[in-house]
Amino acid sequence: QVQLVESGGGLVQAGGSLRLSCAASGSSFSINAMGWYRQAPGKQRELVAIITSGGTSNYADSVKGRFTISRNNAENTVYLEMNSLKFEDTAVYYCQVRTGRYSVVYWGHGTQVTVSS
Repeated sequence: QVQLVESGGGLVQAGGSLRLSCAASGSSFSINAMGWYRQAPGKQRELVAIITSGGTSNYADSVKGRFTISRNNAENTVYLEMNSLKFEDTAVYYCQVRTGRYSVVYWGHGTQVTVSS
């Protein structure tokens, strides 16, 4: 069973920065894509950024140029560097990984990011 441990959330003023981390453990298979999603109150969960094992990344339009996703394959860890944070970035951020041949999906428990205006 894959376990995901997220850290780095918190309260920050608009214009500030935060860095989220997510460490995966317990996988018997290779970890393929790793990503971050977020869910604001009353809204659906949405993709923020995703990165493949080869390092190709994609971002939601709303965070392009402000957020950077990266990963350390040796440590099975994915990071999300968030700069120029806006009030509308406030949400619970969830780590997601896909493992093995069939890209089985695992989710973290989420970490709260609150941006004060």
